[in-house]
Amino acid sequence: MESTGGPYLNTAAVTSPVGIARLLQMTFGCATFSLVAHQGGFSAAYGTFCMFVWTFCFAVTVFIIACEFTRLHSCLSLSWGNFTAAFAMLATLMSVTAAVIYPLYFVQVGCYPIGCQVRDFRIAASVFAGLLFVTYAAEVFLTRAKPGQVTSYMATVSGLLKIVQAFVACIIFGALVNDSQYGKYVATQWCVAVYSFCFVVTVVVVAFSVTGKTALLWFPFERSVVIYTFGAVLLYASAAVIWPVFCFDSKYGSPRRPGPCAKGKCPWDSQLVIAIFTYVNLLLYVLDLAYSQRIRFVSHI
Repeated sequence: MESTGGPYLNTAAVTSPVGIARLLQMTFGCATFSLVAHQGGFSAAYGTFCMFVWTFCFAVTVFIIACEFTRLHSCLSLSWGNFTAAFAMLATLMSVTAAVIYPLYFVQVGCYPIGCQVRDFRIAASVFAGLLFVTYAAEVFLTRAKPGQVTSYMATVSGLLKIVQAFVACIIFGALVNDSQYGKYVATQWCVAVYSFCFVVTVVVVAFSVTGKTALLWFPFERSVVIYTFGAVLLYASAAVIWPVFCFDSKYGSPRRPGPCAKGKCPWDSQLVIAIFTYVNLLLYVLDLAYSQRIRFVSHI
């Protein structure tokens, strides 16, 4: 067998600052879902979501560590730098969501009625969930693009914002399906079309970056992304005006939460969540447009 001219195993994958962060992610993730599965327990959709986050992030982190340690990532048809940067940002968002949801719904001060042992396991799981979020955020900080550095697109501020935009859109979709009554007016249906279009295009941009296929496109990818971002700003600006008017103006909706509405099952609550995150995503797209003027795209890092 011919020598490759270097070691087969990449020890920097586990000894560098990023490698150590990933080892901690694996440790904290395993500890979190093990504590919950053993004694902490979970239930309902929000508990299932938390368990999915912890197991999914653990599995992908193990995959990344294994690929980098054995150098097998060079055999994959992926832009590895874009893939790891995109996953780190996604895992940060997912883990912080789970770190808030689990203690909010499952942790209590007293022992009754679940028992002190179960309570202690849930508190410990919540602590490890918080540490898991910190380690993923640390990886994003360590791998982000530095000023003047040529790097993977997903490691730039603009690339990281794409992940946040898609995540926020998922929150909007969750509120839309929770009896938001968006079908009452054509105007609110237009807003749903805006959310859907921007989400799909953002996911496509991320997918092309992660797979490293941007160089195969017949049009300039980087210019197209900037033009799309400008269009998304205009579309979200229209939704940011239309949605509150048709949901909270007294002519079309209700400016205040109706009294008889049950908590968690009130369309007004869903409409408020959508309005808030519409403005959040509008701000994210504006920031994306500003930062996209200062980055340099690299397709295969």
